[in-house]
Amino acid sequence: QVQLVESGGGLVQPGGSLRLSCVASGFTLDYYAIGWFRQAPGKEREGVSCLSLSDGSTYYSDSVKGRFTISRDNAKNTVYLQMNSLKVEDTAVYYCAAVRSWVVVRHPYEYDYWGQGTQVTVSS
Repeated sequence: QVQLVESGGGLVQPGGSLRLSCVASGFTLDYYAIGWFRQAPGKEREGVSCLSLSDGSTYYSDSVKGRFTISRDNAKNTVYLQMNSLKVEDTAVYYCAAVRSWVVVRHPYEYDYWGQGTQVTVSS
């Protein structure tokens, strides 16, 4: 049974940092693309970052480029999203998702598996 579980969200002040984790079970991350998405109240789900675990290529949205970093830990079957210099507008529920793919995948409708989400709130 494929399962993705996110953790690491919370409340942080502007300029602060958080690291989100996405633990995969029921499959190994090889040959998959893992994406991080976020959804704020009243807004559409937005692609934040993606990692192709086949070739290591990455994608970042313009809004997070230079501040967020996606990475993996093979031994833990886990993908991380390190978020630095957080802004109020980064506040959202963050989801990780997986799809079998050799390349990065940007659009949420292309993903097959989703986690339950973790809340990130950036506020002073």
